[in-house]
Amino acid sequence: MAYVEGFVAAVPESNKTAYRRHAAKAAPLFKEFGATRVVECWGDDIPDGKLTDFRGAVKARKGEVVVFSWIEYAANKKIMSDPRMKKMGATMPFDGKRMIFGGFMAILDV
Repeated sequence: MAYVEGFVAAVPESNKTAYRRHAAKAAPLFKEFGATRVVECWGDDIPDGKLTDFRGAVKARKGEVVVFSWIEYAANKKIMSDPRMKKMGATMPFDGKRMIFGGFMAILDV
């Protein structure tokens, strides 16, 4: 089974093009570190929840869109220590402090 890292972030609507460029620049690095799939999704139907929701999780503000991304690995690879990723982290087109992320071991893949 694959290992998956997931990310949810709030990105200003006006930064959509910058976000796509940023993601396209990062994808080859993830591939170099063993990613078999890199998926970036721009929010389209993000309902407000009664207890919690995607917008609340990242404290999305007016004019921001929730982005959901995941990277699939054949095995867990450590990329965040690579200096190129640290450099990219300093120029993200969104507030990285409000991003949520984590690593998950796949238990079902159909």
